[in-house]
Amino acid sequence: MTVEAGYESVFGPQVPRSGDESQTATFALASAAYRDNPVEEITKANSEWHETTVKDGKIKLFKPNLGEAFSRAVIERMIGTGRKPLIQSFGTEPQVVVDHCLAAYRLRRERDKKLSAVMVLCGLLFLPGLLVGLLVFQIRATIDKNPNKRASALATALLVGVGALGVLFLVKMPFTGFWAWYARACVVAPVLGWFWAKQICDSAAKDLRARWDGLIAGSSVGARVPEAVPTSPGETQAEQMRQSLAKLSAEQQSNHIFYAGPKGILGMGTRWGSWQLAEDLTPADPDREIHPFRSWDVIRAIHDRLRMLERNTINTGGFPKASIRHWIVTPIAEGAKAVARTEQSADIEAFQHRSHSIQDICNKQQFGSGDRHYLGVQWTLWDGQLILTMMITVTVLHETLRIEVTGHALGPVNSLFMGGPEAPTKDVPKSLKPWETRKVSLPLVPTNEVVRLAVRAPLSWYPPLLNWLGGTIALPEPFGLRHVWADKPWRHRFMADDAMRAATPVLRVVHAAAIKVLEDNGVDTEKFGTRSAFLSTAIQDPAPRKADLYDA
Repeated sequence: MTVEAGYESVFGPQVPRSGDESQTATFALASAAYRDNPVEEITKANSEWHETTVKDGKIKLFKPNLGEAFSRAVIERMIGTGRKPLIQSFGTEPQVVVDHCLAAYRLRRERDKKLSAVMVLCGLLFLPGLLVGLLVFQIRATIDKNPNKRASALATALLVGVGALGVLFLVKMPFTGFWAWYARACVVAPVLGWFWAKQICDSAAKDLRARWDGLIAGSSVGARVPEAVPTSPGETQAEQMRQSLAKLSAEQQSNHIFYAGPKGILGMGTRWGSWQLAEDLTPADPDREIHPFRSWDVIRAIHDRLRMLERNTINTGGFPKASIRHWIVTPIAEGAKAVARTEQSADIEAFQHRSHSIQDICNKQQFGSGDRHYLGVQWTLWDGQLILTMMITVTVLHETLRIEVTGHALGPVNSLFMGGPEAPTKDVPKSLKPWETRKVSLPLVPTNEVVRLAVRAPLSWYPPLLNWLGGTIALPEPFGLRHVWADKPWRHRFMADDAMRAATPVLRVVHAAAIKVLEDNGVDTEKFGTRSAFLSTAIQDPAPRKADLYDA
Protein backbone atom coordinates (compact mmCIF):
# COMPACT_ATOMS: atom_id res chain seq x y z
CA MET A 1 0.00 0.00 0.00
CA THR A 2 1.36 3.38 -0.92
CA VAL A 3 0.85 6.82 0.54
CA GLU A 4 -1.86 8.72 -1.27
CA ALA A 5 -2.12 12.50 -1.61
CA GLY A 6 -4.89 14.95 -0.84
CA TYR A 7 -8.20 13.34 0.06
CA GLU A 8 -8.63 9.61 0.45
CA SER A 9 -10.97 7.68 -1.79
CA VAL A 10 -14.70 7.31 -1.36
CA PHE A 11 -14.15 4.10 0.60
CA GLY A 12 -13.48 6.06 3.77
CA PRO A 13 -14.10 9.42 5.46
CA GLN A 14 -12.37 12.23 3.64
CA VAL A 15 -9.71 13.67 5.92
CA PRO A 16 -8.00 16.65 4.25
CA ARG A 17 -4.24 16.89 4.48
CA SER A 18 -3.32 19.73 2.19
CA GLY A 19 -0.39 21.21 4.09
CA ASP A 20 -2.47 23.24 6.57
CA GLU A 21 0.30 24.54 8.81
CA SER A 22 -2.10 25.39 11.63
CA GLN A 23 -2.50 21.66 12.22
CA THR A 24 1.10 20.91 13.16
CA ALA A 25 0.12 19.77 16.67
CA THR A 26 -2.68 17.58 15.31
CA PHE A 27 -0.46 15.75 12.86
CA ALA A 28 2.39 15.44 15.36
CA LEU A 29 0.06 13.55 17.69
CA ALA A 30 -1.38 11.53 14.80
CA SER A 31 2.12 10.45 13.74
CA ALA A 32 2.49 8.50 16.99
CA ALA A 33 0.07 5.90 15.61
CA TYR A 34 2.61 4.94 12.90
CA ARG A 35 5.77 4.94 15.03
CA ASP A 36 7.84 1.83 15.74
CA ASN A 37 9.85 3.14 18.73
CA PRO A 38 9.94 1.23 22.03
CA VAL A 39 6.74 1.77 23.98
CA GLU A 40 8.68 3.08 27.01
CA GLU A 41 9.48 6.27 25.11
CA ILE A 42 5.95 7.56 25.76
CA THR A 43 7.00 8.24 29.36
CA LYS A 44 9.45 10.87 28.08
CA ALA A 45 6.44 13.03 27.28
CA ASN A 46 5.25 13.10 30.91
CA SER A 47 4.74 16.53 32.46
CA GLU A 48 4.42 17.90 35.97
CA TRP A 49 0.69 17.19 36.07
CA HIS A 50 0.08 14.32 33.63
CA GLU A 51 1.90 10.98 33.48
CA THR A 52 1.44 8.20 30.93
CA THR A 53 2.51 4.82 32.31
CA VAL A 54 3.39 1.54 30.59
CA LYS A 55 1.60 -1.56 31.84
CA ASP A 56 3.75 -4.66 31.44
CA GLY A 57 2.19 -7.86 30.14
CA LYS A 58 2.77 -11.49 31.07
CA ILE A 59 5.15 -12.38 28.21
CA LYS A 60 7.76 -9.94 26.91
CA LEU A 61 7.73 -11.54 23.46
CA PHE A 62 4.21 -10.08 22.95
CA LYS A 63 5.19 -6.56 24.03
CA PRO A 64 3.84 -3.85 21.67
CA ASN A 65 5.83 -0.97 20.23
CA LEU A 66 4.83 2.68 20.67
CA GLY A 67 2.59 2.91 17.60
CA GLU A 68 0.71 -0.29 18.39
CA ALA A 69 0.10 0.63 22.03
CA PHE A 70 -0.70 4.29 21.31
CA SER A 71 -3.23 3.62 18.55
CA ARG A 72 -5.09 0.96 20.56
CA ALA A 73 -5.15 3.06 23.74
CA VAL A 74 -6.40 6.18 21.92
CA ILE A 75 -9.08 4.27 19.99
CA GLU A 76 -10.44 2.60 23.10
CA ARG A 77 -10.36 5.82 25.14
CA MET A 78 -11.75 8.18 22.49
CA ILE A 79 -14.46 6.10 20.79
CA GLY A 80 -14.68 2.94 22.88
CA THR A 81 -18.02 1.68 24.17
CA GLY A 82 -18.98 3.25 27.52
CA ARG A 83 -16.02 5.60 27.58
CA LYS A 84 -15.72 8.38 30.13
CA PRO A 85 -16.08 12.06 29.11
CA LEU A 86 -13.12 13.70 27.39
CA ILE A 87 -11.36 17.03 27.81
CA GLN A 88 -11.44 19.32 24.78
CA SER A 89 -8.26 19.40 22.68
CA PHE A 90 -7.89 23.09 21.88
CA GLY A 91 -5.73 23.82 18.85
CA THR A 92 -6.07 20.28 17.52
CA GLU A 93 -8.67 18.10 15.82
CA PRO A 94 -9.00 14.90 17.87
CA GLN A 95 -11.08 13.15 15.22
CA VAL A 96 -8.16 13.43 12.76
CA VAL A 97 -5.87 11.79 15.33
CA VAL A 98 -8.39 9.02 15.92
CA ASP A 99 -8.79 8.53 12.16
CA HIS A 100 -5.05 8.02 11.80
CA CYS A 101 -5.04 5.61 14.75
CA LEU A 102 -7.80 3.61 13.06
CA ALA A 103 -5.93 3.71 9.76
CA ALA A 104 -2.69 2.54 11.40
CA TYR A 105 -4.55 -0.24 13.21
CA ARG A 106 -6.11 -1.38 9.91
CA LEU A 107 -2.72 -1.42 8.15
CA ARG A 108 -1.27 -3.55 10.92
CA ARG A 109 -4.28 -5.90 10.83
CA GLU A 110 -3.72 -6.46 7.10
CA ARG A 111 -0.07 -7.23 7.81
CA ASP A 112 -1.03 -9.53 10.68
CA LYS A 113 -3.45 -11.50 8.48
CA LYS A 114 -0.58 -12.32 6.14
CA LEU A 115 1.73 -13.14 9.04
CA SER A 116 -0.96 -15.39 10.54
CA ALA A 117 -1.08 -17.35 7.30
CA VAL A 118 2.70 -17.71 7.44
CA MET A 119 2.51 -18.91 11.05
CA VAL A 120 -0.07 -21.55 10.15
CA LEU A 121 1.66 -22.83 7.01
CA CYS A 122 5.25 -22.66 8.25
CA GLY A 123 4.82 -22.79 12.00
CA LEU A 124 1.71 -24.48 13.36
CA LEU A 125 1.94 -27.40 10.92
CA PHE A 126 5.57 -27.88 11.94
CA LEU A 127 5.16 -27.04 15.62
CA PRO A 128 8.29 -28.76 17.05
CA GLY A 129 10.58 -26.72 14.80
CA LEU A 130 8.67 -23.52 15.61
CA LEU A 131 8.92 -24.07 19.37
CA VAL A 132 12.66 -24.75 19.18
CA GLY A 133 13.18 -21.62 17.06
CA LEU A 134 11.14 -19.41 19.44
CA LEU A 135 13.05 -20.79 22.43
CA VAL A 136 16.38 -19.96 20.79
CA PHE A 137 15.29 -16.44 19.87
CA GLN A 138 13.93 -15.82 23.38
CA ILE A 139 17.19 -16.93 24.95
CA ARG A 140 19.15 -14.82 22.46
CA ALA A 141 16.99 -11.75 23.18
CA THR A 142 17.50 -12.20 26.93
CA ILE A 143 21.28 -12.50 26.54
CA ASP A 144 21.39 -9.50 24.16
CA LYS A 145 20.01 -7.26 26.89
CA ASN A 146 23.21 -7.78 28.87
CA PRO A 147 25.59 -4.86 28.09
CA ASN A 148 28.57 -7.19 28.46
CA LYS A 149 30.24 -7.82 25.06
CA ARG A 150 30.90 -11.42 26.04
CA ALA A 151 27.17 -11.96 26.48
CA SER A 152 26.53 -10.59 22.99
CA ALA A 153 29.16 -12.91 21.55
CA LEU A 154 27.56 -15.81 23.44
CA ALA A 155 24.17 -14.98 21.89
CA THR A 156 25.67 -15.01 18.40
CA ALA A 157 27.47 -18.27 19.14
CA LEU A 158 24.21 -19.81 20.35
CA LEU A 159 22.44 -18.93 17.11
CA VAL A 160 25.31 -20.27 14.99
CA GLY A 161 25.45 -23.43 17.09
CA VAL A 162 21.76 -24.14 16.70
CA GLY A 163 22.06 -23.55 12.95
CA ALA A 164 24.93 -26.02 12.74
CA LEU A 165 22.96 -28.61 14.69
CA GLY A 166 20.05 -28.09 12.32
CA VAL A 167 22.26 -28.75 9.27
CA LEU A 168 23.74 -31.81 10.97
CA PHE A 169 20.24 -33.02 11.80
CA LEU A 170 19.26 -32.76 8.13
CA VAL A 171 22.31 -34.75 7.01
CA LYS A 172 22.36 -37.42 9.73
CA MET A 173 18.65 -38.00 10.24
CA PRO A 174 17.96 -40.52 13.07
CA PHE A 175 14.53 -41.34 11.65
CA THR A 176 13.31 -43.01 8.47
CA GLY A 177 10.16 -42.91 6.42
CA PHE A 178 7.47 -40.26 7.03
CA TRP A 179 8.90 -38.98 10.31
CA ALA A 180 12.27 -38.38 8.69
CA TRP A 181 10.73 -36.11 6.09
CA TYR A 182 8.53 -34.42 8.72
CA ALA A 183 11.58 -33.78 10.93
CA ARG A 184 13.42 -32.26 7.97
CA ALA A 185 10.40 -30.05 7.25
CA CYS A 186 10.34 -28.94 10.91
CA VAL A 187 13.89 -27.66 10.42
CA VAL A 188 13.40 -26.03 7.03
CA ALA A 189 9.81 -24.68 7.18
CA PRO A 190 10.30 -22.22 10.08
CA VAL A 191 13.39 -20.79 8.35
CA LEU A 192 11.50 -20.32 5.08
CA GLY A 193 8.61 -18.84 7.05
CA TRP A 194 10.96 -16.34 8.67
CA PHE A 195 12.19 -15.12 5.26
CA TRP A 196 8.59 -14.85 4.05
CA ALA A 197 7.53 -13.01 7.22
CA LYS A 198 10.48 -10.62 6.88
CA GLN A 199 9.34 -9.56 3.41
CA ILE A 200 5.86 -8.86 4.76
CA CYS A 201 7.21 -6.92 7.76
CA ASP A 202 9.59 -4.84 5.63
CA SER A 203 6.80 -3.83 3.24
CA ALA A 204 4.45 -2.85 6.08
CA ALA A 205 7.22 -0.98 7.94
CA LYS A 206 8.04 1.09 4.86
CA ASP A 207 4.38 2.06 4.45
CA LEU A 208 3.94 2.99 8.13
CA ARG A 209 7.18 4.97 8.17
CA ALA A 210 6.22 6.81 4.97
CA ARG A 211 2.99 7.97 6.63
CA TRP A 212 4.84 8.91 9.81
CA ASP A 213 7.36 10.92 7.80
CA GLY A 214 4.61 12.51 5.70
CA LEU A 215 2.74 13.82 8.75
CA ILE A 216 5.88 15.29 10.29
CA ALA A 217 7.34 16.70 7.06
CA GLY A 218 4.10 18.29 5.84
CA SER A 219 3.39 16.21 2.72
CA SER A 220 -0.16 15.02 2.06
CA VAL A 221 -1.15 11.93 4.02
CA GLY A 222 -4.78 10.94 4.39
CA ALA A 223 -6.32 8.48 6.84
CA ARG A 224 -8.54 5.91 5.13
CA VAL A 225 -11.10 4.47 7.55
CA PRO A 226 -13.62 2.42 5.53
CA GLU A 227 -14.84 0.62 8.66
CA ALA A 228 -16.42 3.90 9.85
CA VAL A 229 -18.63 4.26 6.76
CA PRO A 230 -21.79 2.09 6.79
CA THR A 231 -22.62 0.76 3.31
CA SER A 232 -25.84 -1.01 4.28
CA PRO A 233 -28.44 -0.78 7.09
CA GLY A 234 -27.19 -4.02 8.60
CA GLU A 235 -23.66 -2.81 9.34
CA THR A 236 -24.23 -2.03 13.00
CA GLN A 237 -20.52 -1.94 13.90
CA ALA A 238 -19.74 0.67 11.24
CA GLU A 239 -22.77 2.73 12.27
CA GLN A 240 -21.72 2.56 15.91
CA MET A 241 -18.23 3.79 15.01
CA ARG A 242 -19.69 6.60 12.90
CA GLN A 243 -21.84 7.70 15.85
CA SER A 244 -18.85 7.51 18.20
CA LEU A 245 -16.83 9.78 15.90
CA ALA A 246 -19.77 12.21 15.65
CA LYS A 247 -20.06 12.25 19.46
CA LEU A 248 -16.33 12.93 19.71
CA SER A 249 -16.68 15.96 17.43
CA ALA A 250 -19.69 17.25 19.39
CA GLU A 251 -17.87 16.89 22.70
CA GLN A 252 -14.90 18.77 21.26
CA GLN A 253 -17.23 21.76 20.65
CA SER A 254 -18.62 21.75 24.21
CA ASN A 255 -18.58 25.06 26.11
CA HIS A 256 -18.27 23.21 29.44
CA ILE A 257 -14.75 23.12 30.93
CA PHE A 258 -13.21 22.03 34.22
CA TYR A 259 -10.91 23.79 36.68
CA ALA A 260 -8.64 21.30 38.47
CA GLY A 261 -6.98 23.50 41.08
CA PRO A 262 -3.21 23.87 40.51
CA LYS A 263 -3.56 22.01 37.19
CA GLY A 264 -5.50 24.98 35.89
CA ILE A 265 -8.31 24.70 33.35
CA LEU A 266 -7.98 21.27 31.77
CA GLY A 267 -7.22 21.72 28.10
CA MET A 268 -6.23 25.39 28.47
CA GLY A 269 -3.26 25.10 30.80
CA THR A 270 -2.37 26.59 34.15
CA ARG A 271 -3.11 30.18 35.10
CA TRP A 272 0.04 32.27 34.76
CA GLY A 273 -1.38 35.69 35.67
CA SER A 274 -4.43 37.23 37.38
CA TRP A 275 -5.56 40.88 37.52
CA GLN A 276 -8.59 42.02 39.52
CA LEU A 277 -10.43 45.29 39.50
CA ALA A 278 -12.82 45.60 42.47
CA GLU A 279 -14.45 48.86 43.57
CA ASP A 280 -17.66 50.06 45.20
CA LEU A 281 -20.70 50.91 43.11
CA THR A 282 -21.54 54.48 44.07
CA PRO A 283 -23.83 56.80 42.10
CA ALA A 284 -22.22 59.55 40.03
CA ASP A 285 -25.06 61.87 41.10
CA PRO A 286 -25.69 61.68 44.89
CA ASP A 287 -29.29 62.68 44.30
CA ARG A 288 -30.02 59.82 41.95
CA GLU A 289 -29.74 56.07 42.34
CA ILE A 290 -27.75 53.77 40.09
CA HIS A 291 -29.75 52.39 37.18
CA PRO A 292 -30.12 48.63 37.80
CA PHE A 293 -27.95 46.37 35.62
CA ARG A 294 -26.73 42.79 35.70
CA SER A 295 -23.38 41.06 35.34
CA TRP A 296 -24.53 39.81 31.95
CA ASP A 297 -24.87 43.40 30.71
CA VAL A 298 -21.21 44.03 31.50
CA ILE A 299 -20.12 40.71 29.99
CA ARG A 300 -22.06 41.38 26.79
CA ALA A 301 -20.41 44.79 26.39
CA ILE A 302 -16.98 43.24 26.96
CA HIS A 303 -17.78 40.55 24.40
CA ASP A 304 -18.66 43.17 21.77
CA ARG A 305 -15.47 45.15 22.41
CA LEU A 306 -13.24 42.06 22.31
CA ARG A 307 -14.41 41.40 18.77
CA MET A 308 -12.56 44.59 17.77
CA LEU A 309 -9.16 43.34 19.00
CA GLU A 310 -7.98 42.39 15.52
CA ARG A 311 -8.39 45.98 14.31
CA ASN A 312 -5.25 48.13 14.36
CA THR A 313 -4.61 51.87 14.21
CA ILE A 314 -1.05 51.28 12.96
CA ASN A 315 -0.31 49.18 9.89
CA THR A 316 1.28 46.18 11.61
CA GLY A 317 0.41 42.49 11.84
CA GLY A 318 -1.47 42.86 15.10
CA PHE A 319 -3.77 40.23 16.57
CA PRO A 320 -5.06 37.40 14.37
CA LYS A 321 -8.74 36.57 14.62
CA ALA A 322 -9.54 35.23 18.07
CA SER A 323 -12.16 32.75 19.24
CA ILE A 324 -14.46 34.49 21.74
CA ARG A 325 -16.78 32.17 23.67
CA HIS A 326 -18.83 31.98 26.84
CA TRP A 327 -17.64 29.14 29.07
CA ILE A 328 -19.27 27.32 31.95
CA VAL A 329 -16.55 26.26 34.39
CA THR A 330 -16.95 23.39 36.87
CA PRO A 331 -14.44 23.01 39.72
CA ILE A 332 -13.00 19.53 40.29
CA ALA A 333 -10.38 18.17 42.66
CA GLU A 334 -6.72 18.38 41.65
CA GLY A 335 -6.42 14.59 41.70
CA ALA A 336 -9.79 13.83 40.08
CA LYS A 337 -9.61 10.93 37.61
CA ALA A 338 -12.84 11.70 35.77
CA VAL A 339 -15.20 14.54 34.91
CA ALA A 340 -18.98 14.61 34.49
CA ARG A 341 -20.42 16.02 31.29
CA THR A 342 -24.10 16.07 30.24
CA GLU A 343 -24.98 15.51 26.60
CA GLN A 344 -28.66 16.50 26.65
CA SER A 345 -30.93 18.22 29.18
CA ALA A 346 -33.23 21.21 29.54
CA ASP A 347 -30.21 23.54 29.78
CA ILE A 348 -27.82 21.60 27.54
CA GLU A 349 -27.99 20.56 23.90
CA ALA A 350 -25.29 18.39 22.29
CA PHE A 351 -22.87 19.03 25.20
CA GLN A 352 -23.36 22.83 24.95
CA HIS A 353 -25.08 25.01 27.56
CA ARG A 354 -27.95 26.96 26.03
CA SER A 355 -27.98 30.76 26.04
CA HIS A 356 -30.51 31.09 28.88
CA SER A 357 -28.45 28.73 31.06
CA ILE A 358 -25.29 30.77 30.44
CA GLN A 359 -27.05 34.01 31.41
CA ASP A 360 -28.55 32.51 34.58
CA ILE A 361 -25.18 31.21 35.75
CA CYS A 362 -23.51 34.53 34.93
CA ASN A 363 -26.06 36.55 36.91
CA LYS A 364 -26.79 34.26 39.85
CA GLN A 365 -24.01 31.75 40.60
CA GLN A 366 -21.30 34.09 41.90
CA PHE A 367 -20.85 32.81 45.44
CA GLY A 368 -20.88 29.37 47.03
CA SER A 369 -21.10 26.03 45.25
CA GLY A 370 -22.00 25.53 41.62
CA ASP A 371 -20.65 26.29 38.18
CA ARG A 372 -19.28 29.70 37.21
CA HIS A 373 -19.39 31.73 34.01
CA TYR A 374 -16.29 32.99 32.19
CA LEU A 375 -15.89 34.87 28.94
CA GLY A 376 -12.85 33.59 27.07
CA VAL A 377 -10.79 35.02 24.22
CA GLN A 378 -8.49 32.41 22.73
CA TRP A 379 -5.74 32.41 20.09
CA THR A 380 -4.26 29.35 18.41
CA LEU A 381 -0.72 30.33 17.44
CA TRP A 382 2.55 28.84 16.23
CA ASP A 383 0.89 26.36 13.86
CA GLY A 384 -1.31 25.07 16.66
CA GLN A 385 1.59 24.68 19.10
CA LEU A 386 0.60 27.55 21.44
CA ILE A 387 -2.86 28.10 22.92
CA LEU A 388 -3.36 31.47 24.62
CA THR A 389 -6.57 32.04 26.55
CA MET A 390 -7.64 35.11 28.51
CA MET A 391 -10.62 34.45 30.79
CA ILE A 392 -12.88 37.23 32.10
CA THR A 393 -15.46 36.95 34.87
CA VAL A 394 -17.67 39.65 36.41
CA THR A 395 -19.19 39.37 39.89
CA VAL A 396 -21.29 41.72 42.00
CA LEU A 397 -21.45 41.10 45.76
CA HIS A 398 -23.32 43.64 47.88
CA GLU A 399 -22.09 46.99 46.46
CA THR A 400 -18.77 45.76 45.04
CA LEU A 401 -18.22 44.95 41.39
CA ARG A 402 -15.23 42.77 40.59
CA ILE A 403 -13.78 42.21 37.14
CA GLU A 404 -11.17 39.46 37.02
CA VAL A 405 -8.94 38.76 34.01
CA THR A 406 -6.75 35.66 34.06
CA GLY A 407 -4.21 34.36 31.56
CA HIS A 408 -3.84 30.70 30.64
CA ALA A 409 -1.22 29.23 28.30
CA LEU A 410 -0.85 25.74 26.85
CA GLY A 411 2.55 25.07 25.32
CA PRO A 412 3.75 23.02 22.35
CA VAL A 413 3.31 19.30 21.90
CA ASN A 414 6.16 17.40 23.54
CA SER A 415 9.20 16.98 21.32
CA LEU A 416 8.73 13.19 21.41
CA PHE A 417 5.94 13.59 18.83
CA MET A 418 7.86 15.98 16.58
CA GLY A 419 10.69 13.74 15.34
CA GLY A 420 10.58 11.92 12.02
CA PRO A 421 11.71 8.35 11.28
CA GLU A 422 15.41 7.65 11.06
CA ALA A 423 17.05 4.80 9.20
CA PRO A 424 18.54 2.33 11.72
CA THR A 425 22.33 2.55 11.84
CA LYS A 426 25.18 1.49 14.08
CA ASP A 427 28.66 2.90 14.72
CA VAL A 428 31.46 0.40 14.12
CA PRO A 429 35.25 0.94 14.27
CA LYS A 430 37.09 1.30 10.98
CA SER A 431 39.25 -1.66 10.04
CA LEU A 432 42.50 0.29 9.52
CA LYS A 433 41.74 3.11 11.97
CA PRO A 434 40.12 1.47 15.02
CA TRP A 435 40.12 4.81 16.89
CA GLU A 436 37.61 6.13 14.33
CA THR A 437 34.09 4.89 13.66
CA ARG A 438 31.78 4.70 10.69
CA LYS A 439 28.04 4.21 10.38
CA VAL A 440 26.65 1.03 8.87
CA SER A 441 23.02 0.52 7.91
CA LEU A 442 20.97 -2.01 9.85
CA PRO A 443 17.91 -3.91 8.62
CA LEU A 444 14.71 -1.86 8.79
CA VAL A 445 13.04 -4.72 10.65
CA PRO A 446 15.58 -6.73 12.69
CA THR A 447 15.31 -10.46 13.29
CA ASN A 448 13.87 -10.19 16.79
CA GLU A 449 11.21 -7.75 15.53
CA VAL A 450 10.13 -10.16 12.77
CA VAL A 451 9.71 -12.91 15.35
CA ARG A 452 7.75 -10.59 17.67
CA LEU A 453 5.36 -9.50 14.93
CA ALA A 454 4.84 -13.05 13.70
CA VAL A 455 4.06 -14.32 17.20
CA ARG A 456 1.62 -11.46 17.92
CA ALA A 457 -0.15 -11.73 14.57
CA PRO A 458 -2.49 -14.71 15.28
CA LEU A 459 -3.75 -12.97 18.44
CA SER A 460 -4.35 -9.55 16.85
CA TRP A 461 -7.99 -10.40 16.15
CA TYR A 462 -8.67 -10.11 19.91
CA PRO A 463 -6.87 -7.03 21.32
CA PRO A 464 -7.83 -7.57 25.01
CA LEU A 465 -5.95 -10.88 25.08
CA LEU A 466 -2.99 -9.33 23.30
CA ASN A 467 -2.96 -6.41 25.78
CA TRP A 468 -3.03 -8.87 28.69
CA LEU A 469 -0.14 -10.90 27.29
CA GLY A 470 2.04 -8.04 26.01
CA GLY A 471 0.94 -5.00 27.97
CA THR A 472 -0.32 -1.57 26.98
CA ILE A 473 -0.11 2.09 28.02
CA ALA A 474 -2.32 3.71 30.66
CA LEU A 475 -3.40 7.19 29.59
CA PRO A 476 -3.54 9.98 32.20
CA GLU A 477 -6.99 10.99 33.40
CA PRO A 478 -8.99 13.14 32.88
CA PHE A 479 -7.85 12.52 29.33
CA GLY A 480 -7.59 14.97 26.47
CA LEU A 481 -5.24 14.51 23.52
CA ARG A 482 -3.72 17.98 23.66
CA HIS A 483 -3.11 18.93 27.27
CA VAL A 484 -1.68 15.65 28.61
CA TRP A 485 1.33 15.82 26.26
CA ALA A 486 1.90 19.59 26.21
CA ASP A 487 5.09 21.27 27.37
CA LYS A 488 5.29 24.63 29.11
CA PRO A 489 5.58 27.59 26.74
CA TRP A 490 7.95 29.58 28.97
CA ARG A 491 11.10 27.84 27.70
CA HIS A 492 10.40 29.25 24.24
CA ARG A 493 11.28 32.96 24.26
CA PHE A 494 8.89 34.12 21.53
CA MET A 495 5.99 31.98 22.79
CA ALA A 496 6.42 33.50 26.24
CA ASP A 497 6.53 36.98 24.70
CA ASP A 498 3.30 36.36 22.80
CA ALA A 499 1.53 35.24 25.97
CA MET A 500 2.51 38.33 27.93
CA ARG A 501 1.96 40.76 25.05
CA ALA A 502 -1.64 39.62 24.64
CA ALA A 503 -2.52 40.35 28.27
CA THR A 504 -2.23 44.15 28.24
CA PRO A 505 -4.52 44.93 25.26
CA VAL A 506 -7.14 42.47 26.51
CA LEU A 507 -7.09 43.92 30.01
CA ARG A 508 -7.50 47.49 28.71
CA VAL A 509 -10.35 46.54 26.37
CA VAL A 510 -12.14 44.72 29.19
CA HIS A 511 -11.80 47.63 31.58
CA ALA A 512 -12.84 50.22 28.95
CA ALA A 513 -15.97 48.25 28.06
CA ALA A 514 -16.92 47.72 31.70
CA ILE A 515 -16.38 51.38 32.65
CA LYS A 516 -18.55 52.45 29.70
CA VAL A 517 -21.41 50.28 30.98
CA LEU A 518 -21.00 51.71 34.48
CA GLU A 519 -21.09 55.27 33.15
CA ASP A 520 -24.23 54.56 31.16
CA ASN A 521 -25.91 53.28 34.32
CA GLY A 522 -25.01 56.26 36.51
CA VAL A 523 -22.06 54.80 38.43
CA ASP A 524 -19.17 56.94 39.63
CA THR A 525 -16.23 55.51 37.66
CA GLU A 526 -13.39 57.62 39.08
CA LYS A 527 -12.11 54.86 41.38
CA PHE A 528 -12.56 52.28 38.62
CA GLY A 529 -10.49 54.41 36.25
CA THR A 530 -7.71 54.89 38.81
CA ARG A 531 -7.60 51.20 39.62
CA SER A 532 -7.62 50.33 35.91
CA ALA A 533 -4.62 52.58 35.28
CA PHE A 534 -2.75 50.95 38.16
CA LEU A 535 -3.46 47.45 36.78
CA SER A 536 -2.43 48.58 33.31
CA THR A 537 0.96 49.40 34.78
CA ALA A 538 1.24 46.25 36.88
CA ILE A 539 0.42 43.94 33.97
CA GLN A 540 3.61 45.03 32.22
CA ASP A 541 5.65 43.02 34.73
CA PRO A 542 7.33 40.50 32.40
CA ALA A 543 7.34 37.56 34.82
CA PRO A 544 4.69 34.81 34.48
CA ARG A 545 3.76 33.16 37.77
CA LYS A 546 2.02 30.06 39.03
CA ALA A 547 -1.10 31.98 39.92
CA ASP A 548 -2.99 28.82 40.95
CA LEU A 549 -0.47 27.93 43.64
CA TYR A 550 -1.33 29.90 46.78
CA ASP A 551 1.34 30.19 49.46
CA ALA A 552 -0.99 29.61 52.36
